[in-house]
Amino acid sequence: MKKLNIGMIGFGFMGKAHSNAFKSAPNFFDLPYEPKLKVVCGRHKEPLQDFANKWEWEEIETDWSNVLERDDIDIIDICVPTHLHHEIAIAASKAGKHIFCEKPHALNFEQSKEMYEAVIVSGVKHYLNHNYRKCPAVMLAKQFIDEGKIGRIFQWRGAYLQDWIIDPNFPLTWHLRKETAGAGPQNDLNSHSVDLARYLVGEIKSVMGLTTTFIKERPLAEGVEEKAFSATSTSKKMGKVTVDDAASMLVEFENGAIGSFEASRFANGRKNYNSFEIYGDKGSLIFNLERMNEIQFFSKEDPSYAQGFRTILVTEAEHPYIKNWWPPGHIIGYEHEFIHSVVEFINSFAENKLAEPNFYDGMKVMQVLEAGLESSRTGKKIILSE
Repeated sequence: MKKLNIGMIGFGFMGKAHSNAFKSAPNFFDLPYEPKLKVVCGRHKEPLQDFANKWEWEEIETDWSNVLERDDIDIIDICVPTHLHHEIAIAASKAGKHIFCEKPHALNFEQSKEMYEAVIVSGVKHYLNHNYRKCPAVMLAKQFIDEGKIGRIFQWRGAYLQDWIIDPNFPLTWHLRKETAGAGPQNDLNSHSVDLARYLVGEIKSVMGLTTTFIKERPLAEGVEEKAFSATSTSKKMGKVTVDDAASMLVEFENGAIGSFEASRFANGRKNYNSFEIYGDKGSLIFNLERMNEIQFFSKEDPSYAQGFRTILVTEAEHPYIKNWWPPGHIIGYEHEFIHSVVEFINSFAENKLAEPNFYDGMKVMQVLEAGLESSRTGKKIILSE
């Protein structure tokens, strides 16, 4: 079997998720190519080597440009903070490397558009890891919509809520600075929600946005010990928070539906609450990531005495991807979405097509998010151009 050698840039929280996905996918799915963990790149050699040893990466590298210059690397996996995506993706495209990239796509729409144009010019394959599309329950919702089970869609309600920076002593990490994150939950969380809305409902034509920052200053991230969704700092100096802590949008879809989006890192008790509700003239669908193996479905076409939301456990063999996992009723988890993303990406090489979502989707998502930020600044509704 032909191998696809991977060079992964970054090795934090997402580095673990991606490493596990590339290692696990061939064990459960019959892939046309074998993904090979060739080289992992990071700034700090000692923890990088520990990471490589644990996840069985063959080599380490501390300069990402060296990875791109290697003839034996087929895929560049971008797992670094958002402000580095643009430069690496452009360079990888010019080097003829296929790209698997974490979200959000870029700092802003302009960068995202340049990244999309670069992969089109180079002809490389590109994938943007909005992993929640790959939940079998979400894919079943898409199937129901395509089959007309909920009819004409009237309304989308999306909410993505977390609480990990409520503590005012949480330090000023890269997530809280515009120059490294682009925006706060508007980009980090609403990027997922907008991608799901485009996937399930359709393109968005207008946006009204509202953002706020609750805590204006935080301790500088000096001497920081940072882990996923937690960090501590020893600094007594303070710095300005330059991104939103919470963001909301009202939108109009091109098909006439309306929608709302809510994203916050200040929702106490919510660790990773990603939910949506879709209402149509024949029925409705509800999804909640905290119960990711389930979808709630209401059908107006049921007799009135039997109407009501019913919960479908999405673990049958005919549900997307499930036949490769466990018997019915045996649930899957967060890490499986990444594995499904890898499967989609690797299969695209044999099928001679682009995997989805890709850099085009990333560009369209960033256009909506940026419009939300502009609307928040100006107080005006923003009409999206083609």
